Amino acid sequence: MTDKTVVYRAPRMDEVLVRQDDDRMDLYYPPDWRSGARTPAVVIVTGYPDPGFEKMFGCKFKDTGSSTSWGRLIAASGMIAIAYSNSEPEADLHALLDHVRNRAEDFGVDENRIGLWASSGNAALALSALNRARCAVLLYPVTLDLDGSTWVADLAKQFRFANPFAGKSVADFPADVPLFLARAGRDEIPHLNDALDRFLAHAVARNFPVSFVNHPEGPHAFDLVHDSEMSREVVRRALAFLRFHLLS
Repeated sequence: MTDKTVVYRAPRMDEVLVRQDDDRMDLYYPPDWRSGARTPAVVIVTGYPDPGFEKMFGCKFKDTGSSTSWGRLIAASGMIAIAYSNSEPEADLHALLDHVRNRAEDFGVDENRIGLWASSGNAALALSALNRARCAVLLYPVTLDLDGSTWVADLAKQFRFANPFAGKSVADFPADVPLFLARAGRDEIPHLNDALDRFLAHAVARNFPVSFVNHPEGPHAFDLVHDSEMSREVVRRALAFLRFHLLS
């Protein structure tokens, strides 16, 4: 599964420039990027500690086919993608955001236009950093326990991903950060969609800026395992969302 790449390909993906920063993070630059430019960036969030992830899957999350192919797709779409290593997901995500902002000129990043991308259990961590982002894309995301449910807490315990917003409500999120939510209609993860549906209902009730797409036939990780025009369309929409909110 870690070798699976996104079923959609964009022009010039293979021309993307990749730079490593002390093995801490990988930066994917647009093919035409030039030194001195300040470009919006998208952080590929990982909510799983790398030591455990690497023990189970043989690589860090940033080196999976999902992370590397999304990094290339984001860069081919005109933004810098950033994938990183971690051992303590919540602390390391915020340290990474501080590091990128402190060295924004060196990295060529526009520190005022940083978005987040996350999928599955990684999304629970991304939600906790919305107040530090311009926008966020969440695919088949684990979200939040609402209305007395414990579904997300149970999943976090089972799969060992970070869940820093446990006990919070939608009211604790910034109301002005645009979200793109992609739902896998045939998601196999127990109660993931139940939690997502409640999260969406609460967000819309508070008039949050939410873009939503439902992939009726999509399984979990449809962007990697469901080679269909609808899967590719969802990926296109996610990239368009990032371009609109970060490049406009």
